[in-house]
Amino acid sequence: MEGLKFLLVFVVLALASSFASASDPSPLQDFCVAIKETDGVFVNGKFCKDPQQVTEKDFFFSGFNVPRDTSSPVGSNVTAVNVAQIPGLNTLGISLARIDFAPYGGLNPPHTHPRATEILVVVEGTLYVGFVTSNLANGDNRLITKVLNPGDVFVFPVGLIHFQLNVGKTNAVALASLSSQNPGVITIANAVFGADPPINPNVLTKAFQVDKKVVDYLQKQFWTDNNN
Repeated sequence: MEGLKFLLVFVVLALASSFASASDPSPLQDFCVAIKETDGVFVNGKFCKDPQQVTEKDFFFSGFNVPRDTSSPVGSNVTAVNVAQIPGLNTLGISLARIDFAPYGGLNPPHTHPRATEILVVVEGTLYVGFVTSNLANGDNRLITKVLNPGDVFVFPVGLIHFQLNVGKTNAVALASLSSQNPGVITIANAVFGADPPINPNVLTKAFQVDKKVVDYLQKQFWTDNNN
């Protein structure tokens, strides 16, 4: 039964992705299995392995069905499956993620994917999800939210700040498909308060309209977390 559930979820994600335009450039061959950069030369994507040396392992990842540890400070764990895990995703414009949430408030904190739209389906539990729009004509940023149950699907547009919160009493699991082989992630709190080197506190004090002691505390907390 558990295997069937995951199979149905993958079918939904695959169908959704097939109708979406990937944000990555279209491939010019059947595949371009990624290899590590050589000689200090970097390209927009990855270098290709010789097609004659490609094997099934270049297109495979195992263990996506295994529950992850959610004992982190925010109570969630994201398992990414992108070009770093499956070299065969190079140039194909798609990746996956599994998000495990602890009960009673496990959170995938506000973040953005600068290079991808995300479509998420809930497998287990109940999630409160949402995203914030860019500045509207009146200068406001609109919050769009929804409570999701198993089988529900929600889309987070490319580049917009979004989040997922477990509002149930049990563990929750969601699977997401993203329209890039390497969507990137910017977790807002970590990026703002945990940047290395730190952002000048005067910038953050004025931007957030708070006392410098608050900024100092948050920078100490997040810089330590990001650099351990």
